[in-house]
Amino acid sequence: MDCKKIHIPVMVREVIELLSPEVDGVYVDATVGCGGHSVEILKQSGFAGRLIGIDRDESAIKSSAEVLIDSRVILRKARFSELKDVLSELNIEQIDGIIFDLGVSMLQLKDLSRGFSFHSESMLDMRMDQTTSLTAWDVVNKYPENKLEQIFRDYGDEPFARRIAREIVRQRSRKPIDSCKELSELIKRIISRRGRLHPATRIFQAIRIEINREIDELKEGLRQTVELLKSGGRICVISYHSGEDRVVKNFFRDEEKKGRLKILTKKPILPSIDEITRNPSARSARFRGGEKL
Repeated sequence: MDCKKIHIPVMVREVIELLSPEVDGVYVDATVGCGGHSVEILKQSGFAGRLIGIDRDESAIKSSAEVLIDSRVILRKARFSELKDVLSELNIEQIDGIIFDLGVSMLQLKDLSRGFSFHSESMLDMRMDQTTSLTAWDVVNKYPENKLEQIFRDYGDEPFARRIAREIVRQRSRKPIDSCKELSELIKRIISRRGRLHPATRIFQAIRIEINREIDELKEGLRQTVELLKSGGRICVISYHSGEDRVVKNFFRDEEKKGRLKILTKKPILPSIDEITRNPSARSARFRGGEKL
C-alpha cells in the first residue's frame, strides 16, 4: 500500500511552527506512521540533526522506512511506554522535541484485513501491534454487558452505550459477532446517521482504545517525555477525541503547576477550514503544545 497516496499528515505547518526544529536537534516522532511529520522536521534539520521514528505497528515502520530514506533517521517498533528504553539503547539522554499524532492511521483503516474499518468483512481485530493477544473480537464476544457499556461511555462518549451493549450481548448469544461489518450493521440498527459521522464511529473508537490500552500508553508516554526533554525542548500532541484531549490538557496543566512545563497553547489549535476541505479526516483534530522549563 502506497503511504504517499493514502496519508495526509495533519496540521503540519502548525506542528513545525511550534516545534521549531533546530538544525542540530534530536527529535522524536512517536507515531511515525507514514512519516509525514518526520519529513517536514527533517527539512528543518541540518546535517547533524537526528530523528527517531517510533511506532507500535510493524507495518507503519516498514512503510515509513520507504519514505524516510535518510541517514539521520532511526526507526524503532515500540509503544509510548517504551520511549525511554528506546532512547537509552541509542545512548540518547535528552531530546529537543517530540510529536504525538494519536489515534488510528489511514494506513490501518485502508487495510481491510486489519479489522479497523466499518466496511471490512474481515475478523474484528483492531490491534495496532499484531503481536499482542487481545482483539476486538474478544471484547465484543467475551466482555460482560456492564464492561461493554463502561468502555463505550468512557472511551467513546456514546449516549446509546447501554442499548448497544445489551444488543451485542443478545446477538452474540445466538452466534458470535465476527466481522467489522456485522458489528457496524448491528449498531446502525440502533443509531441513525449523525451528520457526517458514521453511527459506529464511537463504538469502534472505544473498542480500539480498550484493546490497545491507548489512554494508559498516552499517560505514560507523556510522563516519560517530560523527563527526556531538555530545557526549552517542546512537545506537540494531536488528539482526535475528547478523552485523549482531556488527558493531554490535564497533564499539561499539572506539569505547569509543578513548574516543569510551560503551556504554549492555552486552547487547542484546530485545523483550518482549508485543511478540513483538503483532508476531512482532520476535522476532529485538536493540537496542544508545551515547552520544558
